Amino acid sequence: METIVPAGVIERRILLIRGQKVMLSMHLAELYTVETRTLNQAVKRNINRFPEDFMFQLNDSETENLVSQNVIPHKRHFGGSSPYAFTEQGVAMLSSVLNSERAIQVNIAVMRTFVKLKKMISANKELAHKLEQLERKIEKHDGEIKLIFDAIRQLMTPPEKKRPMIGFKRAEG
Repeated sequence: METIVPAGVIERRILLIRGQKVMLSMHLAELYTVETRTLNQAVKRNINRFPEDFMFQLNDSETENLVSQNVIPHKRHFGGSSPYAFTEQGVAMLSSVLNSERAIQVNIAVMRTFVKLKKMISANKELAHKLEQLERKIEKHDGEIKLIFDAIRQLMTPPEKKRPMIGFKRAEG
């Protein structure tokens, strides 16, 4: 099944900001092949569809951080305002605001990518848990193995024998 946007392109656009996986308005506009200004206007006209858990605007330090990491161009690129960050639910809501066939297809690709990332994170958590269990078992066995080696070393050490004194005892008296 061929998608309109490869998953790898979308994955590179998903960022972790404020502890949430988000996509920036400029990156979404690029995927939808619309101007960022057009996307932002559509969102502002329908702002009641985008509560804070769907979308938030980056603060100055977050914007500067992304500029310093070369994730986004200079802040002037946005006309002095900071970009919007859309959570998975916010991206889903965009399809109702940007009513084009491309927007629908891009949203489907984005949703599939978010689901794929969730599965990967879940698999990594499961793997980390199994690794932790294995480490605990090994630590337990390390102690048991050390006890076995100590016992073997004791068996290898010849016992000390008390030797009777050689010679004559002088009679007292």
